[in-house]
Amino acid sequence: MATTTIQVSKKTRDHLAELAKERGLDIGRLVEALAAEQLTTAQRAERLAADREVVRQVMGLDISDEEFDRAPDVLGNICRIAAEKALVRGAAA
Repeated sequence: MATTTIQVSKKTRDHLAELAKERGLDIGRLVEALAAEQLTTAQRAERLAADREVVRQVMGLDISDEEFDRAPDVLGNICRIAAEKALVRGAAA
């Protein structure tokens, strides 16, 4: 694996060294682990889309992205939206 150098302040280097030592790692492995924990914007968007699709499939309802976006209390609002859609479905049957 190719490696590179990252320049940081001595204070940051010392902090990373201490964290790495506490975890039984070298600084390079620590930085790799820390970077792996952080998702990019694209990765977060992919995860969000996948999570929303799972909710749609599990609930059997077509909940739009706009409806998800209006739902700060995601679980509570998803249940409310699902109940509303179920009532509409029931009334149409």
